[in-house]
Amino acid sequence: MATKMKIKKAKNGGYQVLVLAKHPMETGLRKDKKTGKKIPKHFIKTMKFHLNGTPVAQANLAQGVSKNPLIGVSLSDAKSGDKVSVNWIDNTGGTGSVEATVK
Repeated sequence: MATKMKIKKAKNGGYQVLVLAKHPMETGLRKDKKTGKKIPKHFIKTMKFHLNGTPVAQANLAQGVSKNPLIGVSLSDAKSGDKVSVNWIDNTGGTGSVEATVK
């Protein structure tokens, strides 16, 4: 599943990092309309943010988060040329990642 990241300069200094993770985020409570069977749980558990390889933030998610979540963090210490990377893992062991350079 694709993950996209956008980094933009924040008004109060630093940078705002926005990550859009393409993920179904299923709760395990919905039923398939065609079969009537429950759709199994499938959700992102942890999303980790790194600045130049150093962990700076972590988001712990669960079933109650909407499909294709948009998660944002502020990085006050980031500067032009820094590398921002984001990795996530879901409850089935699936992973996603994205990396970008601050402009």
